[in-house]
Amino acid sequence: MSTTESVEEDVYALQARITQLQSAIRQMKKDGAPAADIAVEVEKLTTARTKYTDMMSLNKTDDKPFNRKAFDELILRKMYVVPSFEIHNGPAGLFDYGPPACTLKANVLAMWRRHFVLEENMLEMECTNLTPSSVLEASGHVERFTDFMVKDEVTGDCFRADKLLEDVIDHFLATNPLLPPDEQERHRVTQRQAGAMDAEQLQEQLTRYNVKSPTNPSHNLTKPFAFNLMFRTTIGPEGTAVGFLRPETAQGLFVNFRRLLDYNQQKMPFAAAQIGLGFRNEIAPRNGLLRVREFTMAEIEHFVHPQRKQHPKFRWVRDKELVLFPADAQLGTGRTVVMTVGQAVEAGVVNNETLAYFMARTQLFLEAVGVDPKRMRFRQHLRTEMSHYAADCWDMEIQSSYGWVECVGHADRSCYDLTQHAAKTGVALVASERLAQPIQVERVVAEANKKLLGPAFKTQQKAVLAAIEALDESQVLALRDALAASGRAVVGDGFELTAEMVAFKSEKKTVVEQKYTPSVIEPSFGIGRILYSLLEHAFSQRSADEQRCVMAFRPRVAPIKVGLFRLVNHAPFDVVVEELRQSLALADVAVRVDSSSGSVGRRYARADELGIPFGVTVDFQTLVDQSVTLRERDSMAQVRLPLSALLPTLTALVTERVTWETVSKRFMVVKVSEADDDEDSAAAAAGASANAGANAAADNAATTLEVTPRAAFSRPAPTSTR
Repeated sequence: MSTTESVEEDVYALQARITQLQSAIRQMKKDGAPAADIAVEVEKLTTARTKYTDMMSLNKTDDKPFNRKAFDELILRKMYVVPSFEIHNGPAGLFDYGPPACTLKANVLAMWRRHFVLEENMLEMECTNLTPSSVLEASGHVERFTDFMVKDEVTGDCFRADKLLEDVIDHFLATNPLLPPDEQERHRVTQRQAGAMDAEQLQEQLTRYNVKSPTNPSHNLTKPFAFNLMFRTTIGPEGTAVGFLRPETAQGLFVNFRRLLDYNQQKMPFAAAQIGLGFRNEIAPRNGLLRVREFTMAEIEHFVHPQRKQHPKFRWVRDKELVLFPADAQLGTGRTVVMTVGQAVEAGVVNNETLAYFMARTQLFLEAVGVDPKRMRFRQHLRTEMSHYAADCWDMEIQSSYGWVECVGHADRSCYDLTQHAAKTGVALVASERLAQPIQVERVVAEANKKLLGPAFKTQQKAVLAAIEALDESQVLALRDALAASGRAVVGDGFELTAEMVAFKSEKKTVVEQKYTPSVIEPSFGIGRILYSLLEHAFSQRSADEQRCVMAFRPRVAPIKVGLFRLVNHAPFDVVVEELRQSLALADVAVRVDSSSGSVGRRYARADELGIPFGVTVDFQTLVDQSVTLRERDSMAQVRLPLSALLPTLTALVTERVTWETVSKRFMVVKVSEADDDEDSAAAAAGASANAGANAAADNAATTLEVTPRAAFSRPAPTSTR
């Protein structure tokens, strides 16, 4: 093994070691392990991270770094994304999509609908953003979405308590460099434990370090208190009904399960989908579109029998290769593995066919919109980070300049969501399947005494009856035992029953169908994160001129498909340009006319920054023979073709039904050096093309027209050796 390979192996092993330590520390905090034991593991983690950083610095490659400065300037200058309420110094974490990004997003979502909703015959819904508190209490969001906060007692400015403590300790150590090493380490231990502290522990440490308001050092801070990351509001003028802006779109689909099942004629399995906004009141939004307070999500809830998670279309994707980062590899080798979808399911790496099917479909979708396949992987959740009810979870992570970022979550959520909402409301959220043969069963059933329920619960009687009827046999037995033991028991949404209100009896029944609570397979797409990845992956700079930036969007998602240019400001050109614009618009091809001053080369450069894949230039030769030049963005190659062939050629190109290679073989190739491109050289190309075109058309052989600063000439294209 070479030295380079040996270093690489050590790096992967160290990455795995870091993951192991992180997982162990997380579990120790959950289990309430002694602080001293946690500190020992944290120290090991710090040492491993330091070693990893040192190794990476020794193993640097010569890859050209991502030019964030040029990228950020382009995104802002071309108004892809801009800060919201910029002239008012608006709050962080809110962004507006400008014209190009707005269309890019619409194109990506249109492809998402075709790829998933139409191809998979999903049921699409659009649910309200405003969600009653009871719904999010049932889902667990009200309890889980909290962090500890402190406030400036004078100004009311809010700060995240654990991050504030970490920053204060950093400042303390920086201003006291002569502290003994062991004392410095004690402060660092406190800093590392900040994220696991409760409110009382945080208050103790904030007092110890005499922490004041970061914005007003003379102001005191309140005690830490729980801050919910959801946006809270009230519904109705009375102000008594609490609601939230939804943190995800999924709950609207879960609570509509019964109606969706009826709409689908009681057929299982089926999938529901929704595109909409989610809201999370991030304490420290950062990294542009990667962590924001308002974001677009596209979520799928695939309802399936919990014991039968095969997928009827799995055979169509079983040979698709995916880059997987399983949990055991994260804790072991630290290396990803490449496996087909079929192999992953057969080996038990991915839990079931339906989950694996959607993982493959996600990969295919992201490839189709233009995300770099070499920078995609699926990372499996470790047991310590997976919800207790989840059967398996995989995140599609996309690599950007910020590292590996989760962009699509894939979770087998088992029966948790429907069970929680059924328990909260007393409404049975179940499906049924017909048995091959009827069977005789004996079971215990609960019968409500309506004469007693009415006076006791009044307007809530219906909800109580529904809660009793929704009980399965095990729940009926548990209710019977509880009433027998104490004379009281609770059902549904906190309805307390007494022994006289319910009677129990055994009955024999012929069963022809079996009811069950479906499991849910959920792919959840963060559209903003996907768009950011797409923008970054599309960005590049011309090798000959780094001032020329290019956004290499695939034609099918490019915001503008075609740029129309006039060679010079010449009135007869305007008529042709307008006719072309109208014909392209009628064909649903997004077009942009650039009539600005400057050379055609400069206008091409402006089009490249907007990611326009094709450019059409009207010149003097157009007025002679009704032909134009057609330019391709990535290669900067050009062909000359008649106007009669332009529309069908462009519509085929922008829908990716034909490639530029095919077009360049069919029409005369025009080679223009854009570094020297001005009106004179372009005009020379137009003039020379008249003589070069006839012979090329006669024998259907491609002709190359070459333009230099001094002359233009044509000759047969080189014969392919392939």
